[in-house]
Amino acid sequence: MKGVRAVPEPAANNEAVVRRLIEVWSSAAEACQGMSETQWDLPTDCPGWSVKDQLAHLVSVERMLLGDKSPALLDEKPEHVLNVIGEINEAWIEHYRQATGSDVLAEFVNTTNRRIDALRSFPPERFDEVGPSPEGEVPYRRFMDTRVLDCWAHEQDIRRAVGRPGGRNGAGESVALDRCAAAMPYVVGKKVGAPDGTCVLFIVVGLLGRHIPVVVSGGRAGVVDATPADVTVTLTMAQDHFWRLCFGRMDYVKILATGEATVTGDTSLGHRVLGDMSFMV
Repeated sequence: MKGVRAVPEPAANNEAVVRRLIEVWSSAAEACQGMSETQWDLPTDCPGWSVKDQLAHLVSVERMLLGDKSPALLDEKPEHVLNVIGEINEAWIEHYRQATGSDVLAEFVNTTNRRIDALRSFPPERFDEVGPSPEGEVPYRRFMDTRVLDCWAHEQDIRRAVGRPGGRNGAGESVALDRCAAAMPYVVGKKVGAPDGTCVLFIVVGLLGRHIPVVVSGGRAGVVDATPADVTVTLTMAQDHFWRLCFGRMDYVKILATGEATVTGDTSLGHRVLGDMSFMV
């Protein structure tokens, strides 16, 4: 089977986000090559979804972006479906339920190559146009980086389930870490409700690691350029644990118990932050 085209046809634009999508789609396709039906049926960190379901989800979103018609919603929705987006996702999952994993992979390669052709045909100004996305009204470029994030997150779900590590420290993980870092003020200020004067320092360790000092002032939390001298609590963890907590793919209690994450300072606040880090829909 031919894979996702890493070298596309001549393009109307030279958008970096398209190159990021190609990198992540190619890596996801590579991760799924040669799997047995037993592997396709393995459960993943997303409730109710197998490895095949993960890939079917990626196919479905890109097909919708191409204008393909969605299947009818299910009469009964599973317990893990919590909103309308989830209902649409589940209808597509059911649509591919009887297909083999190999067939879904072939559909993924075909669909992402169609998307590459479409994206490469857009004039540069198309990526500046503001329109709907899961985050609300944003430039199309931002929306496509959200697709990088989502595709890479589900690729990692697949890789963990089948024990095929890879796709790390590239475009997908870089976008993921940036988005996770940007969401920490929401976690500290809105979800946890930390009071004014609080500073939560996230120390993310790894090739793409960084320090993220979040300070609450005037009832608002934000990332500051320099870490204050008076830090309320410091949370230290590897970069994969950081984004897995943000994606709701990991129990913070387990990594605290194994020493893979540490809390220094206000332990009670630190545990509350760790428990509320998930922000992905």
